Amino acid sequence: MTLFEELKARGLIAQVTNEDEIATMINAGKATFYIGFDPTADSLHVGHFMALCLMKRMQMAGNRPIALIGGGTAMIGDPSGRSDMRSMMTVETIQHNCDCFKKQMERFIEFGEGKALMVNNADWLMQLNYIDFIREVGSCFSVNNMLRAECFKQRMEKGLSFLEFNYMPMQSYDFYYLFKNYGCNMQFGGNDQWSNMLGGTELIRRKLGKDAHAMTITLLLNAEGKKMGKTAAGAVWLDPSKTSPYDFFQYWRNVDDADVLKCIRMLTFLPLEQIEEMDKWEGAQLNRAKEILAFELTSLVHGKEEADKAMEAAKSIFVSGGASENMPTTQLVAEDFADGKIGVLTLLVRCGLAASNSEARKLVQGGGVSLDGEKLTDPKCML
Repeated sequence: MTLFEELKARGLIAQVTNEDEIATMINAGKATFYIGFDPTADSLHVGHFMALCLMKRMQMAGNRPIALIGGGTAMIGDPSGRSDMRSMMTVETIQHNCDCFKKQMERFIEFGEGKALMVNNADWLMQLNYIDFIREVGSCFSVNNMLRAECFKQRMEKGLSFLEFNYMPMQSYDFYYLFKNYGCNMQFGGNDQWSNMLGGTELIRRKLGKDAHAMTITLLLNAEGKKMGKTAAGAVWLDPSKTSPYDFFQYWRNVDDADVLKCIRMLTFLPLEQIEEMDKWEGAQLNRAKEILAFELTSLVHGKEEADKAMEAAKSIFVSGGASENMPTTQLVAEDFADGKIGVLTLLVRCGLAASNSEARKLVQGGGVSLDGEKLTDPKCML
């Protein structure tokens, strides 16, 4: 099976331009491709996981990844998938987030001479003269076509700022710049980025001629993956100080039955033959599949040692009903108590097990909270 066939078999590819040419280039290890990451936080989350795994797969096959950090486009904000305008970040915050991203990406991608590159589009976008930009780049875009793009449609009712309207031409310019300066001949992104990505491919052809080979390809679930990165208690981060390896393990251990094999195909590096055998599993065997998924991904992000600890802690809880030294802990202080007591709802929020008192109340009322092996049923319980 070729690499391109494997990517399709794993359910990673949704749309492409020039499929035969893309397949030939990827299979031969001749692609220099980029994926963009907006530095909107100081950690990547599981919504970025698919892109990181894809970059690793591609690099293992001889292709060259470029991790594009959107330090420049972050000054504007991507309207894709948004019902409102993003908050503005300072230059210092953006740079800090970019630095954090690189450290986390190094667990997936090998950077260095002749290997993967990390670039920041602030290095060229911040240097652009606006008049020159709208003459050279803006003239290549049809406003009518832009307004038909999905990334703008959902914002039209509430209002789309002119600032955000510039995002598509600027992202397109990224591909044009990378093509000219780094030999980048391919771009990957989620379905929610399709219009922006096509803009980059078209810009290259219009500026450099029809013979310019620029390819576009999208990942099937990248947009869904962004939603996957959010849980009721907040985001699931790759930074262990934000989401502990145990909580990261538990996130994947608790995926829906219907999603577990899909996640194993897309996100792990297990052989497809092994996954096809697991596809026959049902009932209690799906719990084993979830353990495999959780262990493989925790090993990838945090290392095998942390994955072993998380697995041991999970078995201590769910098999023997006990606790484990590898479980995350929260230290309470005197101010957390009133007359020596603390309410169970406050405790759940304080420990990060619920995002709010109302969510904690639902957990208790739904039978989802136990203390020393016994379920708590009274949301007014004081401990």
